[in-house]
Amino acid sequence: MDRYAHVIQYALSTPWAIRPEYAAIIQDILAMRRAGHKFTAEEVQARIGAAPTRTQTKSSANIAVIPIVGVIEHRMEAMGNISGGMSPDTIARSFRSAMDDPSVTSIVLDIDSPGGTVFGLSELGDEIRAARGKKPVVAVANSVAASAAYWLGSQAEEFVVTPSGQVGSIGVLSMHQDITGMLEQEGVKINLIHFGKYKVEGNPFEVLGEEARASIQADVDAYGGMFHRAVSKGRSVPVEKVRSEFGQGRMVMASDALARGMVDAVETFDDVIARLSKPKKAAYAGTAAETQPLAPVAETSEDAPTPTRSPDYYRSRVAIAQRRGAEHGVPAA
Repeated sequence: MDRYAHVIQYALSTPWAIRPEYAAIIQDILAMRRAGHKFTAEEVQARIGAAPTRTQTKSSANIAVIPIVGVIEHRMEAMGNISGGMSPDTIARSFRSAMDDPSVTSIVLDIDSPGGTVFGLSELGDEIRAARGKKPVVAVANSVAASAAYWLGSQAEEFVVTPSGQVGSIGVLSMHQDITGMLEQEGVKINLIHFGKYKVEGNPFEVLGEEARASIQADVDAYGGMFHRAVSKGRSVPVEKVRSEFGQGRMVMASDALARGMVDAVETFDDVIARLSKPKKAAYAGTAAETQPLAPVAETSEDAPTPTRSPDYYRSRVAIAQRRGAEHGVPAA
């Protein structure tokens, strides 16, 4: 089996947290690569709709800007760099470097991604969330944070979306390619000799059986539950709210995302940088109600009981974002 056959099989056997139309485009690119077509980086970007590669920068105000652009894939080299993106490992290295740099006062995650594979997301998301209180970390959907990208953005201390942007596509998918009809037309029959009852389960040379489908669905459900719980912790809302109100797999426009509590503010990327660049004024102590510790959100099970939040709690996230702006001298809208 040639190199791209292995890559295609890898892509098909991997659970994805990505917009489904982009998963189909990636499969198309892989198939054409296998057929001998050579894509330039520009052609890949044009097909996937990815923005040109952004590099990590540091502004004069010592703000580290870390790009999360294109498809997020755990082992990007396994995809032969044909999907135009980056890996969680690369993002993590940049994030740790910025956290360890004493000259960096704030970190901005500059996100424009349709999502990617699920591998490495939980670990990176936990690392981003654990940094809260150490340095301000602001994620900006500039302009799309879909699926895996939303998973990561939701773990930041503050999550912002540009006015024309979108966030969401919360969910997981897996693909199975059935090429039995094509092989039959070509007069080819593949015989798989294997050891282990499920060793060749879900292979593309046979029709997908119910038992194999159930196994794949179980994996998708497990990663989907992990996704919901991560967003629940990152956004400090019950899992049921994530499940029922955060789009159910659809993308959500900026203003609607703010109303649902999926983000903290609607703001341009440049405005975020300008706000973070302003010298901090005296810290705002807050009222007794604002400083009252929140009850933790249940984490042990997706269906575990979670504290009931009043509507004022979700609106308070917007108030917190506005208060942060006031600390930097930015007047309320």
